[in-house]
Amino acid sequence: VQLVESGGGLVQAGGSLRLSCAASGSTFSIDAMGWYRQAPGKQRELVASIRSSSGNRNYADSVKGRFTISRDNVKNTMYLQMNSLKPEDTAVYYCNAKYRINYLRYDQWGQGTQVTVSS
Repeated sequence: VQLVESGGGLVQAGGSLRLSCAASGSTFSIDAMGWYRQAPGKQRELVASIRSSSGNRNYADSVKGRFTISRDNVKNTMYLQMNSLKPEDTAVYYCNAKYRINYLRYDQWGQGTQVTVSS
Protein backbone atom coordinates (compact mmCIF):
# COMPACT_ATOMS: atom_id res chain seq x y z
CA VAL A 1 0.00 0.00 0.00
CA GLN A 2 1.25 3.47 -0.91
CA LEU A 3 -0.19 6.74 0.35
CA VAL A 4 0.04 10.21 -1.16
CA GLU A 5 -1.29 13.22 0.71
CA SER A 6 -2.34 16.62 -0.51
CA GLY A 7 -4.27 19.66 0.62
CA GLY A 8 -2.24 21.29 3.36
CA GLY A 9 -1.47 24.98 3.48
CA LEU A 10 -1.77 28.24 5.34
CA VAL A 11 -5.15 29.42 6.59
CA GLN A 12 -6.42 31.99 9.05
CA ALA A 13 -8.06 30.96 12.29
CA GLY A 14 -11.69 30.06 11.71
CA GLY A 15 -10.99 28.92 8.18
CA SER A 16 -11.24 25.51 6.55
CA LEU A 17 -9.00 23.07 4.73
CA ARG A 18 -9.53 19.63 3.26
CA LEU A 19 -6.76 17.06 3.25
CA SER A 20 -6.73 14.12 0.85
CA CYS A 21 -4.90 10.81 1.04
CA ALA A 22 -4.85 8.67 -2.09
CA ALA A 23 -4.09 4.99 -1.54
CA SER A 24 -2.75 2.60 -4.16
CA GLY A 25 -1.57 -0.98 -4.23
CA SER A 26 -3.30 -3.63 -2.10
CA THR A 27 -6.03 -1.31 -0.93
CA PHE A 28 -8.42 -4.24 -0.43
CA SER A 29 -6.24 -5.31 2.51
CA ILE A 30 -6.67 -2.06 4.46
CA ASP A 31 -8.42 -2.54 7.81
CA ALA A 32 -8.43 1.08 8.88
CA MET A 33 -7.13 4.48 7.87
CA GLY A 34 -6.46 7.55 9.89
CA TRP A 35 -5.00 11.00 10.17
CA TYR A 36 -2.30 11.82 12.68
CA ARG A 37 -0.53 15.09 13.36
CA GLN A 38 2.70 16.19 14.91
CA ALA A 39 3.39 19.70 16.11
CA PRO A 40 6.95 20.92 16.76
CA GLY A 41 8.28 19.48 19.99
CA LYS A 42 5.26 17.24 20.50
CA GLN A 43 4.52 13.59 19.93
CA ARG A 44 2.51 12.41 16.97
CA GLU A 45 -1.15 12.08 17.92
CA LEU A 46 -4.21 10.49 16.38
CA VAL A 47 -6.64 13.02 14.95
CA ALA A 48 -9.29 10.76 13.39
CA SER A 49 -9.67 7.23 12.08
CA ILE A 50 -12.14 5.23 10.03
CA ARG A 51 -12.54 1.46 9.82
CA SER A 52 -12.94 -0.16 6.43
CA SER A 53 -15.49 -2.84 7.31
CA SER A 54 -17.87 -0.89 9.53
CA GLY A 55 -17.16 2.70 8.54
CA ASN A 56 -16.91 3.54 12.25
CA ARG A 57 -15.18 6.84 12.91
CA ASN A 58 -13.14 7.93 15.88
CA TYR A 59 -12.01 11.47 16.71
CA ALA A 60 -9.65 13.09 19.15
CA ASP A 61 -11.55 15.20 21.67
CA SER A 62 -9.74 18.31 20.49
CA VAL A 63 -11.24 18.08 16.98
CA LYS A 64 -14.71 16.67 17.64
CA GLY A 65 -17.38 18.77 15.99
CA ARG A 66 -14.84 20.57 13.79
CA PHE A 67 -13.16 17.83 11.73
CA THR A 68 -14.79 15.13 9.62
CA ILE A 69 -13.05 12.04 8.27
CA SER A 70 -14.43 10.27 5.23
CA ARG A 71 -13.41 7.75 2.64
CA ASP A 72 -14.31 7.25 -1.01
CA ASN A 73 -13.82 3.55 -1.68
CA VAL A 74 -14.21 3.96 -5.45
CA LYS A 75 -11.38 6.49 -5.60
CA ASN A 76 -9.43 4.80 -2.77
CA THR A 77 -9.08 8.20 -1.18
CA MET A 78 -9.53 9.35 2.39
CA TYR A 79 -10.35 12.92 3.35
CA LEU A 80 -10.14 15.11 6.39
CA GLN A 81 -12.42 18.13 6.30
CA MET A 82 -11.17 20.63 8.83
CA ASN A 83 -13.43 23.52 9.82
CA SER A 84 -13.15 26.23 12.45
CA LEU A 85 -9.40 25.81 12.46
CA LYS A 86 -7.42 27.05 15.43
CA PRO A 87 -3.74 28.00 15.74
CA GLU A 88 -3.24 24.91 17.91
CA ASP A 89 -4.19 22.77 14.91
CA THR A 90 -0.90 23.79 13.29
CA ALA A 91 1.11 20.64 12.63
CA VAL A 92 2.33 18.24 10.01
CA TYR A 93 -0.56 15.93 9.20
CA TYR A 94 0.15 12.33 8.26
CA CYS A 95 -2.09 9.79 6.59
CA ASN A 96 -1.90 6.24 7.92
CA ALA A 97 -3.18 2.88 6.69
CA LYS A 98 -3.25 -0.32 8.71
CA TYR A 99 -3.43 -3.40 6.54
CA ARG A 100 -2.84 -7.13 6.56
CA ILE A 101 -1.22 -9.40 4.02
CA ASN A 102 -0.82 -13.13 4.68
CA TYR A 103 -1.87 -12.60 8.31
CA LEU A 104 0.91 -10.07 8.89
CA ARG A 105 -0.01 -6.54 9.98
CA TYR A 106 1.54 -3.47 8.45
CA ASP A 107 1.51 0.27 9.01
CA GLN A 108 1.99 2.60 6.06
CA TRP A 109 2.50 6.36 6.39
CA GLY A 110 2.14 9.19 3.94
CA GLN A 111 4.85 11.79 3.49
CA GLY A 112 3.06 14.38 5.59
CA THR A 113 1.52 17.72 4.71
CA GLN A 114 1.97 20.98 6.61
CA VAL A 115 -1.07 22.75 8.00
CA THR A 116 -0.46 26.22 9.42
CA VAL A 117 -3.23 28.21 11.09
CA SER A 118 -2.49 31.87 11.73
CA SER A 119 -4.15 33.83 14.50
